[in-house]
Amino acid sequence: MDSLLLLLGFVCMIVGVLGSFLPVLPGLSICWAGLLLLYLTKAVENNYWILGITLVITIIITILDYVIPAKGTKKFGGSSYGVWGTNIGLIVGIFAPIPFGVIIGPFVGAFIGELLYDSKNHKRALKAATGSLLGFLASSFINFLFCIIYLGIFITIVWQNRVLLF
Repeated sequence: MDSLLLLLGFVCMIVGVLGSFLPVLPGLSICWAGLLLLYLTKAVENNYWILGITLVITIIITILDYVIPAKGTKKFGGSSYGVWGTNIGLIVGIFAPIPFGVIIGPFVGAFIGELLYDSKNHKRALKAATGSLLGFLASSFINFLFCIIYLGIFITIVWQNRVLLF
């Protein structure tokens, strides 16, 4: 049973790291599930501090994934219309059957939102949409960084406890 949990945990780690690039997958949450699976093995002593702290970090970053693109729009001079457009575009982009919908959706949403606010100022709309895109990229980078940290924690725990697959 330990071998299965260890293998599933490692698969979660790899899928989570890939999920930090593919916005459709909740990468950090999957990585945390991998840590949880590791701690469910009998070979590793439970450490609720590590699980608790990483869970809190995962929840905070998951919330920030939806906040950062909107803040990027606002930072680049966008109005509340652009912020709403970013959020709506993010949701539409998740479900849209187009490649890179999660990247394109917030950008287009912010652009359309700003054009609804001021249809004559295309430059401002483009600037706000760029802020949305940069916010999304920053959010993805943070996700990737913490996925790598969680993978490092996983490998360190496996190494320290000399957990073997077979």
